[in-house]
Amino acid sequence: MLRHLKSVCNAEWQPVSRWALYAWAAFYALFVAYAASQHGEGLLIDNVNLVVHEGGHALFGWFGTFIGLCGGTALQLLVPVMLASYFFVQRQAPGLAFCIFFFFENLLGVATYMADARSMSLPLVTIGDPEFAIHDWNAILGTLGILNYDTTIASVIRLVGWTGMALTPVCLVIWSFRKSFAQSAHDFATVSRMSAAGAPNLSRNYPDSRKGH
Repeated sequence: MLRHLKSVCNAEWQPVSRWALYAWAAFYALFVAYAASQHGEGLLIDNVNLVVHEGGHALFGWFGTFIGLCGGTALQLLVPVMLASYFFVQRQAPGLAFCIFFFFENLLGVATYMADARSMSLPLVTIGDPEFAIHDWNAILGTLGILNYDTTIASVIRLVGWTGMALTPVCLVIWSFRKSFAQSAHDFATVSRMSAAGAPNLSRNYPDSRKGH
């Protein structure tokens, strides 16, 4: 297992073209601008996140009520992590960055839901009878005895989300340029060595004509 993991980590990353990098950077910039313009309101992608969230309740609900409540957010965050692991193994940096980016984007929705724990003003969605809908974070934080800190914890999670969303594309761009520069330096060194090795051969093939006089 460790040997396989080491081989994966030592494998070369698949190349990313300069135009693909620019396209990804533009996508992330536009998405961050769009998310910021919503001022904490739900994003279109949150409709997908909600489906995964509700699936987490159904999946983890087999292990008890409390774990089932936590399971919604758990699966919501686990899905991008698992997908990121796949792209890491495949050595596909853009796919890895995409999954990490949306892992952090999920934290924005989690923070919004968590900050609503006491006021419970958000509409609730459930896969069961709406009359028995439970506010996840009201129940979770209440059980843990930290319900009064809902907005404080939510603010920290939101900050982590925004920071991760900002840094992920920056890291992708920096990684790509460093890889490009490293490849250029390697190619230059290879050409230099070949030229140095070829110089004596040229001297032997074309001796100085003055030696014959």
